[in-house]
Amino acid sequence: MIPEGLEATLVLLRHGESVFITEDRFQGQADSPLSVLGRRQAELAAERLARPHRSPALPIPIRPPLEIVHSPLLRTTETATAVARAMGTADGRPPAVRAHAGFAEVAQGEWEGMPRMEVASRWTDVLAGWRREPTRVQAPGGERLVDVQPRVRDALASVIAGLDTASRAAGIPRTSPASPTAGYPGPPASHTPWSLGVGHDGAFKVLLLTLFDLPLERFWSFPFAVCGISVVELRAGRPIFRTHNSTEHLAPLLDERAHVETDERVRGGTL
Repeated sequence: MIPEGLEATLVLLRHGESVFITEDRFQGQADSPLSVLGRRQAELAAERLARPHRSPALPIPIRPPLEIVHSPLLRTTETATAVARAMGTADGRPPAVRAHAGFAEVAQGEWEGMPRMEVASRWTDVLAGWRREPTRVQAPGGERLVDVQPRVRDALASVIAGLDTASRAAGIPRTSPASPTAGYPGPPASHTPWSLGVGHDGAFKVLLLTLFDLPLERFWSFPFAVCGISVVELRAGRPIFRTHNSTEHLAPLLDERAHVETDERVRGGTL
């Protein structure tokens, strides 16, 4: 999938908190919008990605992204739109944005929209099997991981193909796998292209397993935090995991919540 010698960067951003998350419901491909908090999370993630070299710097090239590719679901579209708007403000022009159905979340069939506790009560054994053997068990009427992987692979391949085209057009030299730096996480070159994918926890799990040629049985190995940023470098045509679930940009929300709780205690006379 990765062209030989390609030097580029792929950044992954999970969407912000959705209404279904606040209600503790299964989502899948149900089109739940961002919550009020989710919109704020998306704004903070957008500011972080628009200025990635503010300390602590993210390992992202010093240039605007080639494109933002997102799942067509509402919560990811809203998050991608916030990022594009912030980048346009920072650099004078927003990057290209497109939806790709391959990045949609793993469909959860009859569980979509249902409270988690109800699913756990009605499908106790099935839910336990899904968590234990995700390649053998899925939600009733939901997608099998073996069927999710081809569409995720198509979406990922389209992003990498775009990076490869941009790299060749810019005349960026190919790097040999024998290069002393090919297997080490040095700083990304400022002139190499990068793209941003905005998606979901389950779909991104499958994406990483596909990119690193790992079995789907490892599905639960890579959790993606809400509005967490992950960075994969493509160096000498090989993927290198640089950052996973960076969420320090969400710290202001913790500070805001702490202030609210303090005010509540003061008003209640509990201090």
